[in-house]
Amino acid sequence: MKKYISTAAIAVAALFHAQEKCKDIKINQLQVLGTHNSYAEPVDPKVLELAAPIIKNMMTKYDSGMSPEQKAKFQEYHPNGMDFHEALNYNHPDFKQQLNANLRGLELDIYYDPDGNRFTNPASYRVLKEKGIKDLAPHNTKGLDKPGFKVLHMADIDFRSHYPTLKDALTELREWSDQHPEHTTIFIMVEAKDSGFPIFPNSTQVLPFTQKAYDELDQEIAQYLGKDKIITPKEIQGKFGTLREAVLNNNWPKVENSKGKFIFMLLPGSAGTKSTKNNPYLIDGSLEKRLMFMESEPEDNFAAFILKDNAIVRQEEIQKMVKQGFMVRTRADIETYEAKVNDLTRAKKAFSSGAQVVSTDFFRSGNTYGTPYFVKPPQDKDYFLNPINGNCQ
Repeated sequence: MKKYISTAAIAVAALFHAQEKCKDIKINQLQVLGTHNSYAEPVDPKVLELAAPIIKNMMTKYDSGMSPEQKAKFQEYHPNGMDFHEALNYNHPDFKQQLNANLRGLELDIYYDPDGNRFTNPASYRVLKEKGIKDLAPHNTKGLDKPGFKVLHMADIDFRSHYPTLKDALTELREWSDQHPEHTTIFIMVEAKDSGFPIFPNSTQVLPFTQKAYDELDQEIAQYLGKDKIITPKEIQGKFGTLREAVLNNNWPKVENSKGKFIFMLLPGSAGTKSTKNNPYLIDGSLEKRLMFMESEPEDNFAAFILKDNAIVRQEEIQKMVKQGFMVRTRADIETYEAKVNDLTRAKKAFSSGAQVVSTDFFRSGNTYGTPYFVKPPQDKDYFLNPINGNCQ
């Protein structure tokens, strides 16, 4: 006698199988939406008016001295030119609001300040005050007098921050994470700022990131966020000879086992324009003793995190890297151009590339240009299933 299985039973079994399969997906098979310069408060318009013509003149001189290769790279990073007024025309809420909106990618720009007070009195505000201008946007100086890493975009120019110190930024992240212990892994990109724009009298001297500075940075992250909350390069490398080998063998942890954790992706100085092969963050050419993954190229022994901001130009390249196992960050919009003209082309390319971290300056409606443009965060979950390697049907 034949046994018959009902359609409903088959459907339930299929659903159970799919759920079990989804439990096996790893963090590199996700895609999350995040923000660019996540900590930033709007720059004072008076500072923009003061700085923009000076920077425009500097960029003109810089452009005339670039080689064809440098110009091509600059064009990739700044595909619509770089209007200083436009580039900073966004406004982010604090971290808690962003995380509550299901964003899982944040960006911190970090400056080294071992003595304190390096960023307390911005040169642009001094110049404007000397001109008799008093109604300047508030500058939160909490903790700036103390030694420790500071969080801001551009010294003396775009310095207004929800979190003037790294300590405050990490403390808020820890508090939110402890209140939401089941959250999907949060991807934090850290840019180690090692240069400034000394365009005003007595401009702030920005310090380089030496090995000592990076040692202190790792220590501060561990102190205020907690090493137990961080997915480290050593954990991923495991028994493999190099981090790259581990990545190519998909040795990333499962999503289920990575809840409540963070992964840090370091962009060393020079804004990603120079090779990181000899960067002082490496110890004996490795990241095994470090907390953060560092920007790399696929052939590097320490390769795991790769920055490819222009998903229109690098679409196929990003897809290939994602299939290989690398973590990639790209951008849905660059220097606010897409919001201004209401163009989602770059955002669509960013998501279809499979880059695990897609950054935007506009994750909610109501942008500064009055257009409908914004990049919608996940709604029912805090991640999307990766379209390139997210094999969970």
